[in-house]
Amino acid sequence: MERKRMKPWKILALTAILATQLLLPGASASAGEPVLRMATTTSTDNTGLLDYLAPLFQKDTGIKLQWVAVGTGKALALGRNCDVSILFVHAPAAEKKFVKEGYGITRRKVMYNDFVIIGPKNDPARLKGLSIPTALKAVTGKNAVFVSRGDDSGTHKKELSLWKAASLQLPDKKKWYIQTGQGMLTTIKVAEERSGYTLVDRGTYIKYESQNQGNPRLVILVEGDKSLMNQYSIIAINPESCDKAAYNRTLGFIGWITAPKAQKHIADFRLLGKQLFIPNAEQ
Repeated sequence: MERKRMKPWKILALTAILATQLLLPGASASAGEPVLRMATTTSTDNTGLLDYLAPLFQKDTGIKLQWVAVGTGKALALGRNCDVSILFVHAPAAEKKFVKEGYGITRRKVMYNDFVIIGPKNDPARLKGLSIPTALKAVTGKNAVFVSRGDDSGTHKKELSLWKAASLQLPDKKKWYIQTGQGMLTTIKVAEERSGYTLVDRGTYIKYESQNQGNPRLVILVEGDKSLMNQYSIIAINPESCDKAAYNRTLGFIGWITAPKAQKHIADFRLLGKQLFIPNAEQ
């Protein structure tokens, strides 16, 4: 399986190169081999989910899946620029706007998990068991280190919405509020080094746990609120907006990943015996 990765900070500068050399949506990796190019969020990549699903998709359809993993905001930008044929992302409000503007069609739910706030085991701001608004107020009241992705990803968008829902001003001018501009695993590492808190999707947290043999330095402290649901959806790039979009292959992937067989594959994907994503294509 072939895939293309790059650091988030490089993606916009390299969009033109990607479009002409790597990610022409209708291109093939080799003569006669159909390829589907996708932009996706870092969590589907970091967790290993796409490494697991892509060979199964190719076996069933003969289509090779290639992807670039970036924050959802940058993935949507790649879709607008016609650099990919399909998006697999997790920022519903931004996705609906993308479709309404005519860039995407056939948006379908695929799976979900939830967001959690993690922090040091000694929990210096005493967040454990608090509601989201109360936890964020405790962070601000104690000037506790909070590490944000700050990258317009789906996770960053969710974090911003949580500050707003708690009636708190975004503390982006505070010294204790650190914005990495990087992916989730890197952001967790910074939070670990600074003994700080951060927001993470549960699937990536389980990946972080597995990298630390089930004994991570940062632990889940706040979870379970309905506002923390994390929905992942798939969106086809509108072929009327992007004439190079491989629309038939995109429909093939949408049909495949939302069908019972692939939904079971998603349900069966585990690390440390824990389920990372819950399929919900039919819901």
